[in-house]
Amino acid sequence: MQFYTKQHKFYCGIDLHAKKMYACILDEKGEIREHRNMKTNPESFLAAIAPFREDIVVAAECMFTWYWLADLCQKEGIPFVLGHALYMKAIHGGKAKNDKIDSKKIAVLLRGGMIPMSYVYPEKMRATRDLMRRRNHLMRKRSELLAHIQNTNSQYNLEEPFGCIAKPRQRGDIVGAFDHPAVKKSMEVNLKVIATYDVLLDDLERTILKLANHHDPVSYALLQSVYGIGRIGALTILYEIENIKRFPRVQDFVSYARLVKCEKTSAGKSYGTSGAKIGNAHLKWAFSEAAVLFLRNNEPAKKYMERLTRKHGKGKALSILAHKLGRAVYFMLKNKEAFDQEKFLR
Repeated sequence: MQFYTKQHKFYCGIDLHAKKMYACILDEKGEIREHRNMKTNPESFLAAIAPFREDIVVAAECMFTWYWLADLCQKEGIPFVLGHALYMKAIHGGKAKNDKIDSKKIAVLLRGGMIPMSYVYPEKMRATRDLMRRRNHLMRKRSELLAHIQNTNSQYNLEEPFGCIAKPRQRGDIVGAFDHPAVKKSMEVNLKVIATYDVLLDDLERTILKLANHHDPVSYALLQSVYGIGRIGALTILYEIENIKRFPRVQDFVSYARLVKCEKTSAGKSYGTSGAKIGNAHLKWAFSEAAVLFLRNNEPAKKYMERLTRKHGKGKALSILAHKLGRAVYFMLKNKEAFDQEKFLR
């Protein structure tokens, strides 16, 4: 966790919402110079901070509405700090809570050098990252429909299992396998929605691939050199990382990717782990998938996995492999080197 500790003459804390935002501006002595509610638009914001533009820093909590404010501050040359929502527990404490109180708390944390920082993702690749996340969301919805078809087969105990039905040519006559008209209709609807998803996902992937080759083709190619990381895995990792240099150490990266657990201790006693929701869930998914695919048709990797399984059990062994892949990706991108499996398994 990093804190913003630079000193300024004025500190602006904003409790940001879709239509309204509450701004609190403190001076270097901690006295309130401006504290009011306003419309969520650039004109109102710039008018509010105009008397303090000589040396001001702006902070807001990392919620879904921060994009426009970060871009505006960058355009206007105003330092902007994005507060980490899960770390900012001081905002959520207290007997009373409202927008006015929250905005002052943000400004006070900012002035005291105690506001935990979240990464302000640059505008250049941010929209494509969100498009990639949308693609993965739609793919999960498609997978739910495929799973429902397989579950319905089990519900009616059909003689023949459907097997793999991910591709249209593998599905055969799924509707005709059932007798009841309501079940037939349910399967027909599922297949139609899946066909729609297939067209949309194919178009999305082509668009994202074009953008990836324009944004960072070197890193994209390096990621695909890892056995088990294909196009989608490489795109997910590429856009969730953005720039590997923002992680000073490999420990920072694997922690951000949720590949390690954080121990809770007090007075020499251990209370398990914490912080499971802090980090990037998309990177966690990508490396967990990569660990499974890394073993597919890869005999040296399977032997390595067997040794880990004997020592730690299958579940923990897969977590160790995902962690090891995360560390390898960090150094690959940092040093601009392709993946070396012999070195990786040594």
